[in-house]
Amino acid sequence: MNSATVRNLLVRGMLAGLAAGVLALIVAYFLGEPNVDSAIGFEESHAAAHEHGHEVELVSRSLQSTAGLATGVLIYGVAFGGITALAYCFALGRVGRFGARATALLLSGAALLAVYVVPFLKYPANPPAVGNGDTIGKRTTLYLLMMVLSVLLAVAAVIVGKRLAPKLGTWYATVAAVLGFIVLIGLAYAFLPTVNEVPGDFPAALLWRFRLSALALQITLWSGFGLVFGELAERLLHPKPATARAGTAAPAPH
Repeated sequence: MNSATVRNLLVRGMLAGLAAGVLALIVAYFLGEPNVDSAIGFEESHAAAHEHGHEVELVSRSLQSTAGLATGVLIYGVAFGGITALAYCFALGRVGRFGARATALLLSGAALLAVYVVPFLKYPANPPAVGNGDTIGKRTTLYLLMMVLSVLLAVAAVIVGKRLAPKLGTWYATVAAVLGFIVLIGLAYAFLPTVNEVPGDFPAALLWRFRLSALALQITLWSGFGLVFGELAERLLHPKPATARAGTAAPAPH
């Protein structure tokens, strides 16, 4: 794959990430923001009950839930779209006999699993009023560590699966690689510290809805990216032949 093709795929990946970000923004606004508002209300009621006083709001809640939300989600979509497009350039033709669209969907699913789902199961997203402000640095570090481990182990599983395929066959090599990934992720879950800072009186239903909405946002983002980028990559890599123009004169008979 030459540099021009890589550059074109990178641009298309960022555009696909932007489009997927718009879809994710809709999910975040209509599913996630109501739960955030409820969590903030819970936090404010407790602050009032304990007479903590009113803190100065540097950024209004309306701005956070509109322009702030849009900026964060769209930048996230563009950034990860570009990174995934570069990974796509490497993966195309190397992970099996998949076409441009199928490879894009496969890579998006793998990214969703490794970048978000695996770390999420160990350190799930929490709404406002959940978590100690003094431990935010530690919690962020643990989450990023879990994400890096997940991505590295996923890449290692693909490499091991390809090396085992000539000996075991594609099916058994894939099963062995997946089982190895699960075992190592399980060990990471067991040895990394557990974080549980949910207040005892925090509504369980609200916490559940918030985490489901966070998961829905990521599923929308990555599935949307896979579909849009797959189509854009297909058109770039396998352009349709130009059709004959209407009205072209037929050859004169002999």
